[in-house]
Amino acid sequence: MTAHIHISDIANHVGEKVTLKGWLYASTRKGKLYFGRMRDGSGLIQLVAYRPEVGDELFDQLKRLGQESSISVTGEVRVNDRAPGVPGGYELGVESLDVLQDVEGYPITPKDHGVEFLMDNRAHWIRSRKQWAILRTRATIKRAIIDFLDGEGFTNIDTPIITPSAAEGTSNLFEVGYFDETAYLAQTGQLYNEANIMSLGRVYCFGPTFRAEKSKTRRHLTEFWMVEPEMAFFDLEDLMDFEERFVSYIVQTTLKERAAELKILERDTSVLEKMVPPFPRISYDKAIEMLHELREQETDPVRKKELEIEWGDDFGSPHETVLTQQFEKPVFVYGYPSAVKAFYMEPWPDRPEVCKSVDLLAPEGYGEIIGGSERMSDPAKLLEAIHKHELPPENYQWYIELRQFGSVPHSGFGLGLERTVAWLCGLPHIRETTAFPRTLGRMNP
Repeated sequence: MTAHIHISDIANHVGEKVTLKGWLYASTRKGKLYFGRMRDGSGLIQLVAYRPEVGDELFDQLKRLGQESSISVTGEVRVNDRAPGVPGGYELGVESLDVLQDVEGYPITPKDHGVEFLMDNRAHWIRSRKQWAILRTRATIKRAIIDFLDGEGFTNIDTPIITPSAAEGTSNLFEVGYFDETAYLAQTGQLYNEANIMSLGRVYCFGPTFRAEKSKTRRHLTEFWMVEPEMAFFDLEDLMDFEERFVSYIVQTTLKERAAELKILERDTSVLEKMVPPFPRISYDKAIEMLHELREQETDPVRKKELEIEWGDDFGSPHETVLTQQFEKPVFVYGYPSAVKAFYMEPWPDRPEVCKSVDLLAPEGYGEIIGGSERMSDPAKLLEAIHKHELPPENYQWYIELRQFGSVPHSGFGLGLERTVAWLCGLPHIRETTAFPRTLGRMNP
């Protein structure tokens, strides 16, 4: 009996007879030669059959197979430098075939399909080569995040998905019934992690979060994954130092482990190779000055209108895009107006209208991938901020009490997994960064 191996391990079996089990991705015939592409989840390989060698019955069986037929194929592994696949440079000379299911009418054909059709058929679309490469890259990014934080002495804590109150305002929350009470799907685990650091020092949660913003932009999902590290005895400078090491590790790990997938995605990896510390840092004040100057230089009236901004306004996508185009690396923008940030952010000394916040904007127009801040450590300031934001103090009593029993300077941030995947894969839209995206107007499949 021949050994069943995975395509990803094919290089270790040159000259051997092996069995591959998977799906027929595509096929073509040139006279007496049959070429197929087979995938098994770990990679893609070329199948080759020559009619005089395999016989008419097997050859005819191969050429009748429909796209995405599930098969088991046995044959000899051969080196062929021109053979396409992942890993490339190898092919399987077919000697025998077992058809598990011969497929007819597979809905996604090699012709061009519209995005809505592909999203309606997302359960099948994820089998395509590009989507396969994205999902494998996502898995590596996710693992790199966990490996880095675990290596830095963080403890992973699971925070609630159902919460009784908002962390950043109730306007973008999904309301759910919780027995006889009103509850919400969590936008963040941060508040709970601020309690967790009082026990463990450095913690992170990593899981799904939910935002009910009715946004149709290329950067927004209603359900997405976010990693949220929180650190005791960390100020804003410590936070930026940590974030640039963190992001650099994620990028360099992805380049190392997913080179083949990034090639499939036609990603310009020379851009990503520059993502090493230090990253540039500019204040919000400086960013506003730059935006005013860039707007003055703009000749397109539409773009000029989009770039309108005054001190105190939050950045929109056009502002982030033009700012990041001025830098080769991600850029920190720190010291945002308190009015456009969450209630729990520490005010800037002698400038209460500014808070110790920082966003990390990815280059090439991908915009914010990290939002973070130094948190308020004074209970009186926090209570004042809660009242100012017209939030019910009784829902935050436990959170205020964190500052009454051993309060320390502390900081944290959230990194959006899908936005990071979009950036590293060079994708124009966030909807392809997760297997089954949830967006405004789309909940199926």
